[in-house]
Amino acid sequence: MDEERDDITIESGDSEGTSAEGQAENKIAKMREDLSACRKEKQEYMDGWQRAKADYVNLLKRFEVEMKIAKVSGVVKAVETLLPAFDALERAKEHGKVPEGFLAIAKQLESAFASLGLEELGKVGEAFNPAFHEALGQDAAESAETDDTITAVLEKGWKIGDAVIRPAKVRVAYCTNKS
Repeated sequence: MDEERDDITIESGDSEGTSAEGQAENKIAKMREDLSACRKEKQEYMDGWQRAKADYVNLLKRFEVEMKIAKVSGVVKAVETLLPAFDALERAKEHGKVPEGFLAIAKQLESAFASLGLEELGKVGEAFNPAFHEALGQDAAESAETDDTITAVLEKGWKIGDAVIRPAKVRVAYCTNKS
């Protein structure tokens, strides 16, 4: 009987050895699954973080653009409010006999407009451009070279950057004998 027990012990020892190896392999397989799941989860978090970062960067860019648009819009509204007074001063200067104080005010307005980035539109001799000029009449052109050029500025136009606040009201030379 003792011999049988030794055989049983040996067999159970072998079975425990095989069982221990199986358990170790199962643990390794489980760890590999866990590692794979962790890597997948890490990648999902990384992708989410990168999307969030890209959204944030895009939001900052959009906010910056909107701030610039709002600034230009504010300047445009302020200038549109001041333009009638400036135009009145300009007309008064053209007719002479303007008190010195009014000339100083006109110069202050001109320098304020320049500091805001406003550019004057419409000068005599300049080529007519319907994007910047509003033609209110025509004059006979002296030559083919002066055709479609500004002959008189009736009211100055203004722009800031690419935005036209008010087109210049002008008269345009027109050549009657075009070939």
